[in-house]
This record gives sequence, structure tokens and C-alpha cells, in this order.
Amino acid sequence: MSDIIHHYINGRVVEGRSGRYGDIYNPAIGEVVRKVAFATGEEVRQAVVAAREALPGWATTPPIRRARVMFRLKQLLEDNMDDLAAMVTEEHGKTIADAKGSITRGIEVVEFACGIPHLLKGEFSEQVGTDVDSYSMRQPVGVCAGITPFNFPAMIPLWMAPLALACGNTFVLKPSEKDPSFSMRLAELFKEAGVPDGVFNVVQGDKEAVNAILSDPDIAAISFVGATRTAEYIYHTGCAHNKRVQALGGAKNHMVVMPDADLEQATDALMGAAYGSAGERCMAISVAVAVGDKVADALIDRLIPRVQALKIGPGTDPEVEMGPLVTREHFEKVKNYIDLGVKEGAELVLDGRDLRLQGYENGYFMGGSIFDKVTPDMTIYKDEIFGPVLCVVRASDYASAVDMINAHEYGNGTAVFTRDGDTARHFASSIKVGMVGINVPIPVPVAYHSFGGWKRSLFGDHHMHGMEGVRFYTKLKTVTARWPTGIRKGAEYTMPMLG
Repeated sequence: MSDIIHHYINGRVVEGRSGRYGDIYNPAIGEVVRKVAFATGEEVRQAVVAAREALPGWATTPPIRRARVMFRLKQLLEDNMDDLAAMVTEEHGKTIADAKGSITRGIEVVEFACGIPHLLKGEFSEQVGTDVDSYSMRQPVGVCAGITPFNFPAMIPLWMAPLALACGNTFVLKPSEKDPSFSMRLAELFKEAGVPDGVFNVVQGDKEAVNAILSDPDIAAISFVGATRTAEYIYHTGCAHNKRVQALGGAKNHMVVMPDADLEQATDALMGAAYGSAGERCMAISVAVAVGDKVADALIDRLIPRVQALKIGPGTDPEVEMGPLVTREHFEKVKNYIDLGVKEGAELVLDGRDLRLQGYENGYFMGGSIFDKVTPDMTIYKDEIFGPVLCVVRASDYASAVDMINAHEYGNGTAVFTRDGDTARHFASSIKVGMVGINVPIPVPVAYHSFGGWKRSLFGDHHMHGMEGVRFYTKLKTVTARWPTGIRKGAEYTMPMLG
């Protein structure tokens, strides 16, 4: 792999010309392993022009041929799974198993995109008026862009680009500067699968590249996943430039544990949902809402030894369950949140701040932490910590738990663990959250459904992948047709009545 990650424009690697670079770390050892070139606005423009010029040919390619490209891409991703997962693990830190799982969830969206000939079928109505028929079609929006986060350097680009391309659009990807190598390999695999030059492009960079994307007149639609403050900025700025925008933001996901829940099952669920990928997931469960003190005490008694026994180490170790945090800066941010939780009066029953691993002293490793008796006025309850920190909140009853979740500014994902069907049904229908799990801790929808939250977890009208993704990446056109034999004589000066 190159010592410097550059851009991919019009079917080839293009060296960055800005003279600005970012460091890419291996978080397990805390060392720079390569650099990434930061694009100028001119370099972003070069990628957009390539995508614009490739658009007419790709948009008119029959959907069945675009689907065949997606079939080949799916096979290539599966064939290269080991190398791709190792690439993700080296730069992000997540375990190999977790990296493979995330790539698999991305491949599922590619599988969904393989059905694009069916997904693009419109509607037809015969005789909407005398000798008049009406039909609809879905057509590409044009040049699309994706701005993706560090926590899923493979999955999120695969949630965006394959479906956008299958719909007939061209694409410019701006991945996270923290772990960009997968994006370049994905570009190579797209080309190997048969994507023409210019259809898929990659520009590396920071805010300068983002702002160039937001203001470029030839970009029609932008997809984003990341922090809420940035999501809101991208949504409003993109819309101000007349772009279609879907911007998925942050989360504070609650899991309600009812008195009738299977506590062993709930404990297993919390371990994976709170500490998997070191908590660096927008669907991580970071708040356990225990209904009643008895449930809270029993849950914490089960959690403490499990968290203490977490196997923490480099993601390349097949026995490891949790790897490092992505950067030193993020490590310090999570640590500061734990400090703040103590200061605000939460009970820190398990402290992961002082973990040290022999041979990996410079890595960004943190043990799992648990706070008890967290209240909604605390910062650690309100903010997305994005680390291996679980807050336990004690609710007096089910109604209080629901009210607490509905009052939170985020509404990305939530779950309830219960054996009672009435409780589960009421929770699913009344909770003000976009994705709900019933005895499922991380309710990420499968690829043929759609992913997205409510409230300040999503800006825009469309969720990601599934049919919502198809709608986002296409424009609806409706045709009303009457042929000459059915045309009436004489002009009509009133609103036409077709019936």
C-alpha cells in the first residue's frame, strides 16, 4: 500500500497537489502508518467534472446492465474480504470479525442494488381519461456525492455508492481522512466490476473538500453520515445550494430492560451493543434504562464481571472482543466524558480509563466503563460519547422510561427487552425513535428496508438504502399521454378534465 493515499478521478489515481496532508494512524500501536492528501476545491471540481461527463452514458445504460455490474462487485467484495477487513482494522482499530461483519452489511446493500431493474419500475394507469393513459418513471438525479465517517469506512460508502450507481447516477466519495484506504480499493473494485471511468470518483480531504462539494453547481444530491452538528451544517448548506440532502447525525440509544425481561439475554445484548467496536457506532446502546431498582441492581451485578473480562487488544488478534479507539484525540474526548460524569455525580461502578496493555502502551486502548444512577440532566446522558461507556438510568416504571426516551433530542435507535407482547407493541408504536428493536439490541434494518433516525438524528426526508434510498437517488417523472385519434377538437381554456 502506498505511503500516501491520493485521489481517484476518472478511472485513475491522481496525486494530490495541495501540499496539505493528514496523518493516518494505526490506533493499536499509536503510530503513523501513512498519510492522506487533502484535496483543494479545484481537485474536487476535477472529480465532479469527470462525474458530470460520465453521467449521460451511464444514466442511459440499461438498468439490467448496471445490475450485472453490481453482481460482479458483490463477488469481488466477497473474494477480497480478508484483505479489505485487514485494511479496515489497521486504520480504524475494530476487530477483524467486526470489520468483516461491517463489510458484509455493506455487501447486502449491493445485493439489494442488484435488483434495480425491478426497483425502478414505475406505475401505469390506462384510461385515466378518454383515450388518455398515465405512467411514471424514476430517473437519475445526476452527480451525487457521499461524505462518510471514520467508524464504518467500508459499510457506509457501500450503503451509498452502489445504490446511487445502480439508479444511473455518477458519484464522488469523500471518505473520512482517518481511515481512507478502503475508499481507494473500492474504486479499483468498481472499475474491475465494469464501472466506466468517471462514474465513481474519490477525493480525500477535510472541511475544504466538504465545502467544495456543498457548493459545487454540478452536484445534485449529497449523502452524509456523521456527528449531528456537522449533519445539520451539511443539510442546511447543501439545501441552500439547491441540493437534495440526506444527513444522518448522532445518537443516544436507550435500551429499556423491563422487570419481566430475561436478564441473561439482556446482559448479553448490552455487552455487544455497548462495547462492540469500542462503542464507536451510531447504533450503539449507550444508555440502559432499568425499570425498577431491583432490575438495575441485578443488571449491574451481571454486567460488572462481564465487562471486567472483556478481551481487549489489537483487532488483528482473533481472540479479542474490543479493539482501540480510533485516535488519541478521540481517546482523550471519551476519557474527559468519564471525568465529567464523575464530577456531575454519577456513580462510576467500573472505570476503564487506566487500561494498559503490555506491548501496546502507545495504543489508544480503553477498558469498558459503567455509570450507575445517571440522570437526564447529566452531560454523559445528553451527549453522544461514542466510546465504551454505558450509562445505567433507573426508571420507576415503564411510562417514565418511555417519556425519558421521547424527551431526548436524539431519536436514532432504541430497544426494549421484555416477554410481554402488550409492552412490546406499545413501545414500538409510541416511541419517538426511527429504528426500534424488540429484544434486539442493535436494530439496524436489513438492506431492503431503510436506515435512519428521527429528531436530531436525521436531517432530510429520506432514510438510507432500501426503497427510501432508491427514492433519494431518483427523480419521479409522470407522463400523461393521448394519441391523435383521441384528441378533441377545439381549445380548452379551463383546467383540463380528463375523465
